[in-house]
Amino acid sequence: MNERIGELLAPTRLMLTPGPCSVDSRVYRALSTPMVGHMDPFFIGLIGEVQTLLREVFQTENKFTFPISASGSGGIETAVVNTLEPGDEAIVCVNGTFSERMAIIASRTGSTIHRAEAPLGHTVDPDDVRRAGKGRKIKFVGVCHGETSTGVITSLDPFRKVADELGALLIVDAVATLAGVPLDVDKQRIDICFSGSQKAISAPPGMAPITVGPRMEELLANRKTPVQSWYFDLTGVMKFWGKERTYHHTPAISLIFALREALRIVSEEGLAAGWQRHRQNQQALIAGLEALGLELFVPDPNDRLPTVTSVRVPAGVEEARLRRQLLDEFGIEIAGGIGTLSGKIWRVGLMGYSSQAKHVLLFLAGLEKVLLEQGYHAPAGAGIGAAVQVYAHVEAVSAGGKK
Repeated sequence: MNERIGELLAPTRLMLTPGPCSVDSRVYRALSTPMVGHMDPFFIGLIGEVQTLLREVFQTENKFTFPISASGSGGIETAVVNTLEPGDEAIVCVNGTFSERMAIIASRTGSTIHRAEAPLGHTVDPDDVRRAGKGRKIKFVGVCHGETSTGVITSLDPFRKVADELGALLIVDAVATLAGVPLDVDKQRIDICFSGSQKAISAPPGMAPITVGPRMEELLANRKTPVQSWYFDLTGVMKFWGKERTYHHTPAISLIFALREALRIVSEEGLAAGWQRHRQNQQALIAGLEALGLELFVPDPNDRLPTVTSVRVPAGVEEARLRRQLLDEFGIEIAGGIGTLSGKIWRVGLMGYSSQAKHVLLFLAGLEKVLLEQGYHAPAGAGIGAAVQVYAHVEAVSAGGKK
C-alpha cells in the first residue's frame, strides 16, 4: 500500500457554478445505498420508478424516457448520432460553447450542418433558421435551451414552428434548464430532449436523462444505416429501459440510486414551485449584483437564464484571483468564462439545491468583501440590501395572496 496516499477527505464547498451544484444530504444517503446488480429484481423495479419520475419532470408520456450513463455531452451525442445519417442536412442554433458542441458532434456524422448563429449573450433569430433551411431537406433543428457558457435562455416555441415549416425534428438541449425552468416536452412537441443530472435536478454528475418522442421512434425504426456509435445507439439502450430489460451495458447503479432520490425531491417540491424558486433567487442575485455596480453580460432581461447568471468582470479586478479568494475564504465556488469569454465574465450558478436565499446572501457578502480588497468600491452592504428587498417583496406578495 502506498502510505503517501491517505483517506479521501474532500473539502465542503458551496457550489455556485454552472454545474455541478451542491447536493441534498438525502441524495448523498441514496448514493451510499448498498450495491446490487443491474439485473437484480430490486434494481429492475427501481429503474421503473426513475422513468416515472423523469416523465414527470420532462412533462411527457414518452415511453422511452430514461437516463443515459454519460454526462450532458453524452446526451448531445446520443441525440445527434441517432438522428443523422450520412448525406442528411441539419440546422444547429449556435450562440455559445455548448450549442456549438452540438454542431461539432453533428458535423462528424457525414452530414451537412448549417449554423444559425448569434453573438454571445444573445439568442438566435428563428428567421435565420428559416432562411438556412429554405429549399433544403432538413432532418432536425437543434436548440440549446439554456446556454451555460453565456447565461442565455432561448424560447423554444418559435423554433418548433420553424421546424414544422421545414418538416424537421426538434432537438433540445435542456441540460441547464430541466427542473429549473418551465419545460413541457409534450405540449411543446419536442422530439428529443436531454439533460444532465448535476444541474437543477441536483444529483451527482454522470447521468444524462433523455426522452424520445414518437416521431424519433419512427425515424429510428426506418434508419438505412447503423448508428455510428454502439454505446449511444438508442435502439440498443432502449431494450434495457423498455419492457424487455435486456442487458446492454452495466449502468451507473449508485448514480441511479442518487438520481432517483434527487428526482423524488423535485417531485416533492413540485415543478411550478421549483421554477418559481429559481426565478426568485436569480432576481435577488441580479438586484444585488447591480446594486454593487456590476454589469450583467446578457443585456436583455428576457434572455437571462434563471439557473446561470453571467456578470462582466469590472476593470482593475483580477478575475481568477477573486474566484480563488471566494473559494479559500468562504468555501464558495463560482466559474469564470470559457473560450473567448475567459477572464471577461463570472458565471454564477443557482440551480437545484444551490438555489437558496441563504446562499445568495452569503455569496453577495463574500463578493463585496473580495471586490473591496481589490480596490473596487461599492456602497457598503448594497448588494445584500438589494437582495433582501427582493425577498421581502416576494414574502409580502405571498402573504397578501394567502389572505
